[in-house]
Amino acid sequence: MELSERKKQILKAVVEHYIDSAEPVGSKMLSQELGVSSATVRNELAELCDLGYLEQPHTSAGRVPSPQGYRLYVNELMERRNVSPEEAAGIDETLRGKLEGMGGAMTNAGQLVSSIVNYPAYSVTSGNAALTVERFELLPVDATSFITVVMTSDKSVKSQLQSAALAFDAARLGDLKNLLNTHFTGKSRAEMSTRLMSVGEQLSPELFLVLSKTVEYASGILDEASRRDVETTGASRILKMPEYRDVDRAHELMTFLVDNKENLPVPDDGAPLKILIGPENVSEALRDTSVVVASYDIGDGMRGLVGVVGPTRMDYATVTARLSYFAESMAKMFGKNELPPAEKSDT
Repeated sequence: MELSERKKQILKAVVEHYIDSAEPVGSKMLSQELGVSSATVRNELAELCDLGYLEQPHTSAGRVPSPQGYRLYVNELMERRNVSPEEAAGIDETLRGKLEGMGGAMTNAGQLVSSIVNYPAYSVTSGNAALTVERFELLPVDATSFITVVMTSDKSVKSQLQSAALAFDAARLGDLKNLLNTHFTGKSRAEMSTRLMSVGEQLSPELFLVLSKTVEYASGILDEASRRDVETTGASRILKMPEYRDVDRAHELMTFLVDNKENLPVPDDGAPLKILIGPENVSEALRDTSVVVASYDIGDGMRGLVGVVGPTRMDYATVTARLSYFAESMAKMFGKNELPPAEKSDT
């Protein structure tokens, strides 16, 4: 059912008053603000409740938005806003002052977002499933030990001292290295496993063990790089919110953010910004919360993600504006490998 413009106006007012005050909104206040009779407002509020957009916590109390009401507000009624010049300058200053290179950016993204929006936040680094091995090196140590050196396609180098169950001829490691660089570079983990089986028959048992150990080590590196990393921060901020004055309720959400962070929403539809309200969150612990998630391009086929967790009474307009600006700044930083420029002084 399409709502009338007056119903939309009243719903918008209820949502925004409730976001500001955390108190149910009564008809008298709305009547004075909107210039509509109290009787008309009461009728409209009752119909909005019947339609599922508002709820009445107690018989004599005012109304509060339902998840359905928040959804209509976010989709149609909320006034979209951009960050102010002052907000942009503050976010840029935060980025310049707190991020130390790309590694620091990914580690601290959630912490910075939490400080910007004053809600708990989390950051997700998607794994690089496209990573492959670019080069192998094998260095003999003794008759049963060798060092495997692996350079991946992102130019990272890792090495490990390994032991073989059978003694091998160190002079043959050069041939084995050539075989690795011919048949196992630029391949996925599955492709390397297939190649290992196909070339195994060409090697003596002791050399096959060296080859197998090396491929296993390289596969482990690729597997680790492909994993998703989730970090949460600012969980204690919910203690300042009226919704979480109940200690048990606050403890449940805080525990989820710390111990079950892998279950936080990680949208994979490529949308730059996504808002999940109340029951739209799959996890039971998030059924009374809203989550706003923004993604940004890291490069090399990878994406980073930052999310904000708060009550359904979240200030959606402010959170979406600041989170979007932060994500856009992160994308620019990774794309250009530089932090936002400092503002020029007027001197």
